[in-house]
Amino acid sequence: MQATVRSYDGGTRSGSVFTDDGTVLPFGADALSTSGLRLLRPGQRVQLRCDGDPPHITALTLATLPLP
Repeated sequence: MQATVRSYDGGTRSGSVFTDDGTVLPFGADALSTSGLRLLRPGQRVQLRCDGDPPHITALTLATLPLP
């Protein structure tokens, strides 16, 4: 699934994204650490993997990179 970064806090390494259908999903440092990324900027396109209902982001990386 792809989404757009809504917010990102470099101190906690957490934030939120807008999915393509407009849903806001939060993510924690654990989702970002799997990608090796150091930071994100609002407006960046990302690719993510979710589990559960409601969805929980388990992995997140730039849209141009493969998911780990």
